[in-house]
Amino acid sequence: MATERRRQLLLGAIAVVLALVLYRVWSATSAGPAPSSNRQGTPAKAAQNGAAVPAAPDVHLEALASERPRPEPSERNLFRFRTKAPPPPPPPSPAPRVTQSVTPLAPAVPSGQPPLPPITLKFIGIVEATEHAQKIAILSDGRNVPFYGREGDIIEGRYRILKIGVESIDIAYVDGRGRQTIRLTGG
Repeated sequence: MATERRRQLLLGAIAVVLALVLYRVWSATSAGPAPSSNRQGTPAKAAQNGAAVPAAPDVHLEALASERPRPEPSERNLFRFRTKAPPPPPPPSPAPRVTQSVTPLAPAVPSGQPPLPPITLKFIGIVEATEHAQKIAILSDGRNVPFYGREGDIIEGRYRILKIGVESIDIAYVDGRGRQTIRLTGG
């Protein structure tokens, strides 16, 4: 029992000392004035140095108390509605047209071979082999694994890579028709 009482007294003494220390620290940090951030110092110091202190501007209180002019009546009223102007008269009707019998033309039949479908591959990147000084293009059709090819290679059995540039690739069908430039899309 005596040891328990001794612990309580010791704990109380520690709490009182801690409270005194916190009070000292807190009162010491807020007691001093904040240092000035301007380089000239306070006006009292400027007056001691011989510099002129700017005077406060004059305030004319009687001018503030005087009566102000009233607004003049206006013809503009934001809440008054006016009737809408009538619409302009319709234009005069055109003279009746004389119709002639027209024989229908047959649709034009394209001659020659049908146009080739566009190349659906996407140019998604370049791999540069520095040892062989070659560029390898990476192409994708969106369904299969990507295709890799150098200039002159045949991709997917249908397309031939003609030229690999920095941001685009020139590609055509294997027979040389349908040349198309595909820009780099990156994915």
